[in-house]
Amino acid sequence: MFMLIGVAAGALTGVPIGPVNVAVIDAAYRHTLRRAIAVGLGGAVADSLYAGLGVLGVTPVLRTYPSVPPILYAVSGVVLLGYGFITARSSPPSSTPHGSAEMKAQKTPGQEMWAGFTVGLALIVLNPAAIVTWVVIMGSMIPEATRPEGLACAVGVFCGSFGWFSLVAYLTQKGKNVLGDKAQWIPRIVGIALMFYAVYLLGKAIKYVVGS
Repeated sequence: MFMLIGVAAGALTGVPIGPVNVAVIDAAYRHTLRRAIAVGLGGAVADSLYAGLGVLGVTPVLRTYPSVPPILYAVSGVVLLGYGFITARSSPPSSTPHGSAEMKAQKTPGQEMWAGFTVGLALIVLNPAAIVTWVVIMGSMIPEATRPEGLACAVGVFCGSFGWFSLVAYLTQKGKNVLGDKAQWIPRIVGIALMFYAVYLLGKAIKYVVGS
């Protein structure tokens, strides 16, 4: 039951625009489906780690030090604002045969997978506001879970999160094949949306400072 709860939480929390969603879309559009799935795998691993922390003991720390969440929001806002800006300004992939061959020669499949995985992992790790999110989610869904139940829920979060990111990668790849050059607006739109989300996080941090 706890694993199923985690699957649902992992899938549902992936639906709103976030850094890994943006990175998956960007990788599927500008690189390959393989790299996009690797990005999603890295993001799912980090999501499950944060979910595990939310179940296993971060909550008392956040309650003891109420100034910590605003700091996490501010750090996340700055990181995501920069990443969203870079994504929105990303150039479309080269459509020339020479450019395509050159891209493939740069990385082996293993290197490409590792590069995607590290991007997905880093985007969650460098987004510490995700800790607060998972603490709230896990605290409301399983407030008194034992350690095994919490770990089972974290495993479920990984499965649900990875399933969602894989679906996003697949749909983006299909959309790119259907839309062709017109698909270049996809990463730009999601990059702009991510910048709006970053501003929202910064606003939460500023609201705390002004209110205190």
